[in-house]
Amino acid sequence: MADILASLRSLMASQSPPLDALLVASEDYHQSEYVSARDKRREFVSGFTGSAGLALITKNEARLWTDGRYFLQATQQLSDQWKLMRIGEDPPVDAWMSDNLQKEAAIGIDPWCVSVDTAQRWERAFAKKNQKLVQTSTNLIDEIWKNRPPAEINPAVDHPLEFAGRSVAEKLKALREKLSSEKARGIIITTLDEVAWLYNIRGSDVSYSPVVHAFAIVTLNSAFLYLDKRKVSSKVSSSLQANGIEVRQYGAVSSDAAMLASNQLDQATGVNSGQNGVCQNDTCDNDLIWVDPASCCYALFSRLDANKLLLQQSPLALAKALKNPVELDGLKNAHIRDGAAVVQYLVWLDKQMQEIYGASGYFLEGEVTSKKIPEAMKLTEVSVSDKLEGFRASKEHFRGLSFPTISSVGPNAAIIHYSPQAKTCAELDPNSIYLFDSGAQYLDGTTDITRTVHFGKPSAHEKACYTSVLKGHIALGNARFPNGTNGYSLDILARIPLWRYGLDYRHGTGHGIGSYLNVHEGPHQISFRPQARNVPLQVSMTVTDEPGYYEDGNFGIRLENVLVIKEADTEFNFGDKGYLSFEHITWAPYQIKLIDLSILTPEEIQWLNRYHLKCREILGPYLDTNEMEWLKKATEPHSSFVGHMVAT
Repeated sequence: MADILASLRSLMASQSPPLDALLVASEDYHQSEYVSARDKRREFVSGFTGSAGLALITKNEARLWTDGRYFLQATQQLSDQWKLMRIGEDPPVDAWMSDNLQKEAAIGIDPWCVSVDTAQRWERAFAKKNQKLVQTSTNLIDEIWKNRPPAEINPAVDHPLEFAGRSVAEKLKALREKLSSEKARGIIITTLDEVAWLYNIRGSDVSYSPVVHAFAIVTLNSAFLYLDKRKVSSKVSSSLQANGIEVRQYGAVSSDAAMLASNQLDQATGVNSGQNGVCQNDTCDNDLIWVDPASCCYALFSRLDANKLLLQQSPLALAKALKNPVELDGLKNAHIRDGAAVVQYLVWLDKQMQEIYGASGYFLEGEVTSKKIPEAMKLTEVSVSDKLEGFRASKEHFRGLSFPTISSVGPNAAIIHYSPQAKTCAELDPNSIYLFDSGAQYLDGTTDITRTVHFGKPSAHEKACYTSVLKGHIALGNARFPNGTNGYSLDILARIPLWRYGLDYRHGTGHGIGSYLNVHEGPHQISFRPQARNVPLQVSMTVTDEPGYYEDGNFGIRLENVLVIKEADTEFNFGDKGYLSFEHITWAPYQIKLIDLSILTPEEIQWLNRYHLKCREILGPYLDTNEMEWLKKATEPHSSFVGHMVAT
């Protein structure tokens, strides 16, 4: 790590002008949350593997900013040459640079890896000391990264209408109507999932996300796709051409953005998607270029005329979030198969923990005396998560995981986005909590589920914490709220049961889920963060419900289901607003022995009983006799499990 920083500082000093500091973002050219191996520049320079963070390297120090999900992980992974800056507790990076770097300092960025919003916010902060943001001509990390992974040539594939639910022609028509209504004549689309959704294509350029490294430009009469042409088969090329989409090389987006700004792009290509066009014969007075400042990189923005831009959220963000009936059916079916895989995993793991470790198991409470386990028989966080993946892989339409499985025992479960590694991961412990947060990509939907279990005897404190998390999970899932309500307003519902005990958690409570796309999808979210106010929750959106509690060095608890927003059948309709509610589409039991029933209300117990009975009904057809017997026991109604047996 010292050699990396020394090489980087030497390179910074050789720039013109010499750089006093360098900012290294987590994101790629598309502002992606999850990036390909060759784009993990911040991870390379810092050693921190979390998905969110920003590195700052100055002449004599190195700092890393990250959010509450990663405080503990960053503390463990950063060397003593780095200082952790906790977002929300320490000064933000722009304020820190403005206050601590000298007047007229030159601060370098790769403009392809920084959004317009972020770059402009930094520039405003730098103004008071005449500091300047310097766009480097190359990425300095790439120049010192000797063994940087090569670019992969993974094929782009069509996403069939039977799963997509809406044709490319329909989507382009709706997009162009939106452009026209906003007086825009074109839009630059930079986020990978928006490009994939709009053109009904998928790929494998980013692990866990079925996307292709690509940009898109859509005008009122033309459409372009920018990617490595080697990824496009003749079949995919034909379907794109049929929709009036011209395929161009990935790097051409920069020059084409400039041509779009000067209104020469359509004329230069001669492409006109006549059946989808809105504006014919240059009769429109639309003159704006639509750019999403939160996702468009500063490099492309710099090629445009700042006076003729429509800087607002991409219209595709909301369109993609509002699932059509085919996507909703697919998501529900995917979650049923996924729930069956989770139950099969729990059945297997319960048996293994009893047979190998002498644990009392999923249903009974009993402390286990540690014993010597042969190396070949030991269960680790990685070996059991591989088994879970195997159960999922046997299901129809499986295409891979939707994110690295968080398989975490005891203290590791307190690391919110823990990522176990084969060489260093923990062995399973029958006397400790086990948390697994996992999901899969299926052709008909993306899944994300978290369950927390204990195969020994949980403490009264662990039960109280688990039950408080469960109460918040139930409260949010049962909420009814008027149209126009945003996720910021609902976030408190999941926290109140924890707040009663002076407990809380440092992450948001819910995010959208893609339809065979990104596992984290906006623009909406349920969170305490201000951006959760930006978009109201709407019918046919998906959102997770995932409160938690984490004690550093001891344990972590999280429960997560995916919900679909639907119209609520309320007795009244104050203000004629219309009311909304949630529908659970995730099916897997909550562990009864981790619940302190005395803390639950009768209504909460009734909800739990109903949910568990639905798990039986819905998952039954996917389970064998032994698995179904286990599930019946795991979902016994309250009257059957009061005073449940204690193992002796």
